[in-house]
Amino acid sequence: MRITALAGGVGGARFLRGLLHHLDSRPPAAGDGPHEVIVIGNTADDVTLHGLRICPDLDTVMYTLGGGIHPEQGWGRAGETFGVAAELEAYGAEPQWFTLGDRDIATHLVRTRMLGLGYPLSAVTEALCARWQPGVRLLPMSDDPIETHVVIDDPDADPAPDGSPAVKAVHFQEWWVRLHAAAPARQILAVGIDQAKPAPGVLDAIAGADVVVLPPSNPVVSIGTILAVPGIRDAIRATRAPVVGVSPIIGGAPVRGMADACLTAIGVETSAAAVADLYADFLGGWLVAPGDHGSVMPDDVALRAVPLLMTDLEATAAIAGAALDLAQELAGESAGR
Repeated sequence: MRITALAGGVGGARFLRGLLHHLDSRPPAAGDGPHEVIVIGNTADDVTLHGLRICPDLDTVMYTLGGGIHPEQGWGRAGETFGVAAELEAYGAEPQWFTLGDRDIATHLVRTRMLGLGYPLSAVTEALCARWQPGVRLLPMSDDPIETHVVIDDPDADPAPDGSPAVKAVHFQEWWVRLHAAAPARQILAVGIDQAKPAPGVLDAIAGADVVVLPPSNPVVSIGTILAVPGIRDAIRATRAPVVGVSPIIGGAPVRGMADACLTAIGVETSAAAVADLYADFLGGWLVAPGDHGSVMPDDVALRAVPLLMTDLEATAAIAGAALDLAQELAGESAGR
């Protein structure tokens, strides 16, 4: 089975870990090759801090599947220390709201050096994964630099002549980490995305998949930005593979993080049905929590209600298995037409 997944950070990474666990219990048929999982990772959260290029979502997937993640946090390195961060604070070096761990810094140093030598992000990611052996092929959505910025009110500036509040744009990481998404977002902009191209292998991974999976990642700033890279959404529309997603919303609230703030910014309600509608032009199947089963979904989307809380590895593997089972049902229906 060739599975292509679009993934953001913590939720996507944990789902993928469950997917690999499920596939381990479901060996290929006799004569078939091994299962193959390709992950197209969001890079619009990327940011440069202290001269280092940081790719939070790619690293979270790599560390989680490679066994180096902080298990309770779901991000950052296990056994992390913060000596460099303490020294930066002593120097008064900004920003201090984004704390880099010593072990994590090593990854960013290697990435920044390779990028400075002219290697594309896809090659850098492959080199980093050679150490971690995540069990998937991890592809950045694009080699081109893309950064998500958020437009918010500026409380420190005078209002405009018409009395409207002054606004400013901050990097998504500042809005998310320092402000905790508490400042309402007027706009969320993926800067540079209109000129970006899919990274090598991305479109082939979609076209050659047996299943395309949307894990429970943020629908606006993770899955949404991947789909906004020119060519990717069209490729998913064109693939013959069934496309199955897992709702990141349960009972009108995000499973994790502050996806509701992002949905509000684009005028979309926080519900499993509203998120499915964002993918309605290509979505074939949608997993929702049992309490959301009665929601009105887009036409032609097969709905399945299963427990969606990723409480442990076995529960997560069961969600992944349900997604693949639904995909196989959809593939069988398509073949029978």
